[in-house]
Amino acid sequence: MSQHAAVLPAFFSAFHADVVAGLGASPKTLPCKYFYDEAGCRLFDLICKLPEYYPTRVELGIMGAHAREMAHLFGAEAQLVELGSGSSLKTRLLLDQLPHLASYIPVDISRDYLARAREELAQEYPRLHVLPVCTDYSYPFALPREARRGSRTVIYFPGSTLGNLRPPEARGFLARLAALAGPSGGMLIGVDLKKDVKTVEAAYNDAEGVTAAFNLNLLLRINRELGADFDLSRFSHRALYNADHGRIEMHLVSTARQSAHIGHRTFSFEEGESIVTEYSYKYSLDDFRALANASGWNVRRVWTDERGWFGVKFLTVRGTA
Repeated sequence: MSQHAAVLPAFFSAFHADVVAGLGASPKTLPCKYFYDEAGCRLFDLICKLPEYYPTRVELGIMGAHAREMAHLFGAEAQLVELGSGSSLKTRLLLDQLPHLASYIPVDISRDYLARAREELAQEYPRLHVLPVCTDYSYPFALPREARRGSRTVIYFPGSTLGNLRPPEARGFLARLAALAGPSGGMLIGVDLKKDVKTVEAAYNDAEGVTAAFNLNLLLRINRELGADFDLSRFSHRALYNADHGRIEMHLVSTARQSAHIGHRTFSFEEGESIVTEYSYKYSLDDFRALANASGWNVRRVWTDERGWFGVKFLTVRGTA
């Protein structure tokens, strides 16, 4: 508990700075990484079980069908670095096929999550060398010195989190991961693919309103942690697909002319004005291949579901056989 408390001041400062900067921009924005406080994580777990939300269900199906083949591409005694694994259901499908893994390095911003994951994995995989890294992986970070580096470093980036980044940001992020993986490195990554608009929009506008609660929880978190006074009853959830940019755009829309305060700062909203809380880009197979190539990666293998809704891809650093 004392270690967790020690990181709060820096995080609080970053959270405050990001929120104030985003609400002072035009259009107003809030970083989607701040969705995931304790309540947000619970709500997202519920979202993943909704009938409309296909990505988790479809990706799990792909992993279940092809985990052995994926693990074979890692090579013997690889070092696995996972970025934000959540409930680790997909991770276990891989670990079951990787008995000789040199090291497993889960990377997450939540120290509490990492502690639980390490304890659970120690019981399930007693031979696994687990080295958690508590950090925000959207910024550069180093791998632990005590890691058993093995034959190569393979990064695992499940889900479709890459889609939250604008294309220039995604290129920079993937290029940084190529440098982290090194000359012989690889990456297994989940990517949400382009499909009919009705299916995509339904995934972010579920009938039970769980996604709306997840979105509004961001304002609740700002109220609680930053002492703000947002009136949640005066904001509504909206998610729509922007075909020109190939992305879902998630907003919190002000339903009245109003103001909110964070410390001495006042933020005014017109009726109908929105805060952009998330972009979620969808890729075609060719679009993603071009992005990977521009970022220092080659796409070596692609697995999709039968409808082509989601893709799991194995990449190698360019120049790697």
